[in-house]
Amino acid sequence: MSEADPLLKPAPVTDLGLAGEIRPALPLGPEGLDRHTRRDLLKEEMAIAEGFHGGAMWPYAVATFGCFAVWLSFFPLAITGHLNLPLAFVLSCIFATGGYVTSHEAMHSNIGRPGEKYRWLNEAIGAVSTIPIVFPFSMARIMHLEHHYHCNDPLKDPDYTDEAPNALMAWYKTWYNRQPGVDGSIHHYKRILGEMGTPEAARALKETMLLQLVFMGVLFTMAWSGFAIEAALLWWLPRHIGLSYIRFYLSWAPHHPREGQTGRYEQANIFKSRLGHVLSMCMETHLIHHLYPGIPNHRTKAAYLALKPILEKRGVDCSAI
Repeated sequence: MSEADPLLKPAPVTDLGLAGEIRPALPLGPEGLDRHTRRDLLKEEMAIAEGFHGGAMWPYAVATFGCFAVWLSFFPLAITGHLNLPLAFVLSCIFATGGYVTSHEAMHSNIGRPGEKYRWLNEAIGAVSTIPIVFPFSMARIMHLEHHYHCNDPLKDPDYTDEAPNALMAWYKTWYNRQPGVDGSIHHYKRILGEMGTPEAARALKETMLLQLVFMGVLFTMAWSGFAIEAALLWWLPRHIGLSYIRFYLSWAPHHPREGQTGRYEQANIFKSRLGHVLSMCMETHLIHHLYPGIPNHRTKAAYLALKPILEKRGVDCSAI
């Protein structure tokens, strides 16, 4: 037989399906990769990611307690007339927004895990960081972890209410979802907490109600004492600006469009922010956080650049960065 004889050609590796169709012996995933290739890529991915876990976390503690101390000083400075109100307003907005970043590391126990030496510091950073936005750490942690467990699930993801068709509508919804009578974020949270039915969920709801009552009492007292403008510019308005900023950059921007995006490499997008990586709270590479929550927020971009070749093989659109 000659070399052209078809009997000498290797037979394709195939399998006969139930309906008699011919298919590859190794089923291909959505990226067109067989399971052995996917397994090898995952091993390589995990080995690279391991190098970005940990590192110095003390800057989170310094930022948390330093900024909180300055924020607290605004109260006596305001009532004694020794406050630069415009500057304090800008700083309050920064503290309210940035506090979620430091608390976010505590939510994932990246500063100190249960049983470790610095566990107390992890919990303290989490508790203090979210006070300016009047959002107890207990509630923030439960809801954020539920977001990870059920990312982009329209019923179980607590942040799904932030979804909007475009950026302008997304900014609008950050405000609209907080309005009384709207089936927005807080109603979504209450429903999910009720479905969880755990003591931790009940405690988080009580702490949220208590903190908000205290906040309203402080605002009322300040207004009654003749400091309504100071209260509005130091606490009320920065809180709402911070919540909108957080909702847009941590929730909408990296996850849009949410519908059907529940796969491991689909839960978040790689995008380019007009404000840059830092001012977008390092959310441009938020997918890394969903893949490896133990990587600190400030190291996600470096981890992304190291993992980019693997992510592209897994079908992730990395064209933005």
